[in-house]
Amino acid sequence: MLSGAEITAFIGARAPDPYALLGMHERGGRLWVTTLQPHARTVVALDADGAVIAALPRIHPDGLFDGIVAERGPRFPYRLRVDWDGSPCDLDDPYRLLPLLGATDAWLIAEGSHQHLADVLVAHLPSLDGVAGYRFAVWAPNALRVSVVGDFNHWGGRRHPMRLRRECGVWEIFVPAVSAGNRYKFELLGASGELLSHKADPVAFAAELRPATDSIVSPPRPPATAAGPPATCDL
Repeated sequence: MLSGAEITAFIGARAPDPYALLGMHERGGRLWVTTLQPHARTVVALDADGAVIAALPRIHPDGLFDGIVAERGPRFPYRLRVDWDGSPCDLDDPYRLLPLLGATDAWLIAEGSHQHLADVLVAHLPSLDGVAGYRFAVWAPNALRVSVVGDFNHWGGRRHPMRLRRECGVWEIFVPAVSAGNRYKFELLGASGELLSHKADPVAFAAELRPATDSIVSPPRPPATAAGPPATCDL
């Protein structure tokens, strides 16, 4: 089971590495799935074919669910059936998907010599492992936590906290079911733990017309050819 400190960090959106505990993990020789689904009534784990594996018990009233899905064996693809209002919805768990930024890209960003940042930091890549959605990434090395927020998750910073690639200061996540036209920003905890105002994507392909400031997910584009400095959030 998760410790009290781990649960408190997740519920407070202050977990330093959400991928370390969310998703599927082995604990005590068993495979567990952990997911944060605020306001959900029930959560059920499904296999890749949609068959029910196990109901995930709620371990915190704010919507943290955690349960055993297999006694042993390798990790496997799964989905979640979440019931918020009596109409269950099947969805993919972003925390089961692998890191997105390649080792070479990470090294070049850290060195400050990446020539095609739009290829790796802008919201794109409309599928991953057969799952439809979009990748989000932003360079914010001094932040304590970064989440992508948008009209696809009710602008909730607890729903999609991102993974920090410490070797280059980039935060990343692939969010299933996001599509072109969705609006988004980034929610950050500053270096002192303060919650900052939402930040637009500094290298977004599209944005709302002023005075509105949301970034907009755009359809995939050909790889960039022009060089540019790393995208950053001003902390």
